[in-house]
Amino acid sequence: MIPFNRPTQAPGQLEAVADVFRRGHLSGDGEYTSRASASLRELHCGSAVLLTTSCTDALELCAMLLQIQPGDEVIVPSFTFVSSANAFAIMGANIVFVDIDPKNLNISMEHVERALTHRTRAIVAVNYAGTPSLTDELVELARMKNVVIIEDNAHGLFGLDSEGRPLGTRSQLSTLSFHETKNITSGEGGAIVINDPELVDRAEILREKGTNRSRFFRGMVDKYTWVDVGSSYLLSEINAAVLVAQLDFRATVQERRGAAAQQYHETLVEWAQQHGHSLPQRLAGSPNHLFPILFRTAEVRTRFLAYTRERGVATTFHYIPLHSSPGGKRFGRAPFGCETSADVSDRLARLPLFSDITIPEVDTVIEVVSGFTV
Repeated sequence: MIPFNRPTQAPGQLEAVADVFRRGHLSGDGEYTSRASASLRELHCGSAVLLTTSCTDALELCAMLLQIQPGDEVIVPSFTFVSSANAFAIMGANIVFVDIDPKNLNISMEHVERALTHRTRAIVAVNYAGTPSLTDELVELARMKNVVIIEDNAHGLFGLDSEGRPLGTRSQLSTLSFHETKNITSGEGGAIVINDPELVDRAEILREKGTNRSRFFRGMVDKYTWVDVGSSYLLSEINAAVLVAQLDFRATVQERRGAAAQQYHETLVEWAQQHGHSLPQRLAGSPNHLFPILFRTAEVRTRFLAYTRERGVATTFHYIPLHSSPGGKRFGRAPFGCETSADVSDRLARLPLFSDITIPEVDTVIEVVSGFTV
């Protein structure tokens, strides 16, 4: 069986973990946290980066930073992972689900414009599959309406937009995931990227249980104390050590994933066209996190998933639209419908794509997929 995912393994990661134990500092904000944060700052044009225990926690930190209150509205695409909405729902926000653009599966500008009200506090823009979700029009609209954009960039680390800018750097806040399914991993982990300097000091406090402990460690105060609300979001040094090794290995990771995705596209594009299916656009700045196929009908997608698994290739679907979920109905609404989200959810399947996928494995996936002619 060719799995859907194998977590990235980086040279030196076990040695880095052993070094953490030799140093005797296992909790967060040690040497490896500092090194990982520095690498990520460089990747994000010098913006502040704080490691967290997950992308979910990073999104919750965004909600706390913005002081989201009950009754506030947050606009979220329906076609996304639950954390994109849940992080704001737990603060009492009303989630306003909007549809996605069928061309790139990102949040629909048209629907955002229609959903904006005087209660809107934030827009969560998800870079699906590492495809840029922010347009000049969306950024300008948010600025004019005094609404904060948060990029859920869980899929987009190492990705670039059409102007060559790193994803996650055009919004006030963005978030990253280092879950084992991502290009690089610390097992579980995430980060908040803070592009607005005015938010950095308070973010440090919220992340450290509401204390000014970070300022104490920098010698800025002689003792630390409780100064604000907060929670415990620090990634352990053990996870940070794995992350450092994986970040050091990123060039190889991205080269391998890019080669596999390119081979999929070049070999399967004719097959897809012949049978009425769609492949993703090949964008120059793609981080190659996912390789989805959009089948012509839901029934064909279902048969494809069974066909490939019977032949030893693990393919899978993706998100169930949040607006149709029990939680989505309880904590949000979709005032203009999310027909594209529902349609894409029914027809989308993903191929295996991971950092150490071999050429023979890619060839096998292509052979099995191209044999599906329904």
